Amino acid sequence: MKMRSYQKEAYDCTIEKFNEVDSALCVMATGLGKTIYFSHVAKHFLQTGRIMVVAHREELIRQAQDKMNLVTGVEADIEMGDDWATGGFLKSKIVASSIQTQIAGREGGRMTRFDPEQFSLLIIDEAHHAPSETYRRVIDYYRQNKNLKVLGVTATPDRHDKKAMGQIFQEVAYAYDIRDGIDDGWLVPIEQQPVFVKGLDYSQVKSAYGELNGKDLAAVLEYEENIHAIAYPTIKLTGEKKTLVFAASVAQAERLTEIINRHKPDSANFVCGTTPKDLRRDMFASYAVGEFQYLVNVGVATEGFDEPGIECVVLARPTKSRCLFTQMVGRGTRPLAGIVDKFANSVNRREAIMRSGKPAVEVIDFVGNAGRHKLITTADILGGKYSDEVVELASKTAAEESAREGKPADVASELIKAEREILKRKAAREEAANRDKVKLGTYFTSKKVNPFDVYDIQPYVTANPQDLHKPASQAQVNFLREKGMNADNISKTHASQLIDAFVRRREAGGCTFKMIKQLRRHGFSPDLNAKQGGMVMAKLAEFVWHKEKDRPRIFPESEKAKLREIFAKQDAEKTTAITGRAS
Repeated sequence: MKMRSYQKEAYDCTIEKFNEVDSALCVMATGLGKTIYFSHVAKHFLQTGRIMVVAHREELIRQAQDKMNLVTGVEADIEMGDDWATGGFLKSKIVASSIQTQIAGREGGRMTRFDPEQFSLLIIDEAHHAPSETYRRVIDYYRQNKNLKVLGVTATPDRHDKKAMGQIFQEVAYAYDIRDGIDDGWLVPIEQQPVFVKGLDYSQVKSAYGELNGKDLAAVLEYEENIHAIAYPTIKLTGEKKTLVFAASVAQAERLTEIINRHKPDSANFVCGTTPKDLRRDMFASYAVGEFQYLVNVGVATEGFDEPGIECVVLARPTKSRCLFTQMVGRGTRPLAGIVDKFANSVNRREAIMRSGKPAVEVIDFVGNAGRHKLITTADILGGKYSDEVVELASKTAAEESAREGKPADVASELIKAEREILKRKAAREEAANRDKVKLGTYFTSKKVNPFDVYDIQPYVTANPQDLHKPASQAQVNFLREKGMNADNISKTHASQLIDAFVRRREAGGCTFKMIKQLRRHGFSPDLNAKQGGMVMAKLAEFVWHKEKDRPRIFPESEKAKLREIFAKQDAEKTTAITGRAS
């Protein structure tokens, strides 16, 4: 199976990182094909030994077996429950096993059936579980082989109990989050519809390890009036969309399913951890082919559940865990099958998604009185590279817009608007502070332009401050300087961010950095395409610079108005063309 561009990049970074360290983590958002990626990594390490894949759910084990077979050509064995991997000369070079099976039994568990010295690579799927005691036992067992490499793969590296992933993994080999996937056209956009329910009062719910106490939360959500207040808006807002519902307890899920079926007979089923495996498998299959509309689950569909047809995710429970919220919303971000892989360009992929039967996933989030709790919203998972101030403002404005318009808000757009607003506020504060220092000068003032201000973005923040002290490589510095950006004293992380911004604009047909500087200086939108930017630059050459005296002249407002009129007409024609194709 051929890798997508980001999967290939992740693969290359991982192989390179394993030349330096023995353990590494790959962060890749839900729906982006983590199993395909690590199957290719496994294929590489088959040259030197066997491969062990460990996960905590049967669905993940079966997925790993299936993809490993396709990618490597090796029939993977399963070590799980009643399934036993073949031994002796017939043993497979790949084993997929559940963590529960690995530690089951006496005298060290079933993992002792395997000789660590035979393995070259241990893969931990959903690796945010790795710091737990059970995973540590298994990892330590296989690490008796000093040459073993350990690869962790997860969509959500942040754990609610704050245990450091660094205890297990030395480096992050690659990171590609949910926002990257949406921007590059591999995942569908997210629209959020917050629904306020008066009776939902979480102010007295206690917290434990950074998450809401399950017993206290269930007491609120199992209240009869609250269940009805969740069921009715769910039916009304989802229409006929295939919907996945997340509940906090089995009692809430049972009652919610009952009420939905009362309004729409045979439209809902619920599944939980005690649902027999065969029944769960049949239910998932029926849901996939559309035999019923609502799948209500309790902690089952958060990991290892892949159904691209999900159009709406209903969060009938709140959370303070960014990890859990991301897992829940991520169940609906996959585009419909066959939509995006035929396009090499991100713009074309995004347009294909927009024209498809699933242009976005709608997240219905039931909110109430949060009290002292900071509950996670869509802005938190899309705003991983924005400051807390931007995320907070975007979350607020998205909720206000949704309430005002009576429809879901585009949270990604609200984040962009919020970032610009915060930058404007920052600029206004700086201007006010420096106003008394302004002095008249000559025609020219030599100063270094902040490239982040030109691109209208904020520098990344990071959980590890040391990341911002790693200097940019010489290749990065040379690239930035060639494109006209100030590269003095820039970190590797921020250099990557600027290069990424440049490449994204170029792929989307946008203006170069040098063009954007001039556009901003003369009052034009930095979002003009390259052809439009070229028209402005041509007028600049004609009017602004006096060839003999090499000093600025006036750019006539009449000429600017003519250009803006042309651009507005071009944009209107493009919008009409796209809308026509979509309809």
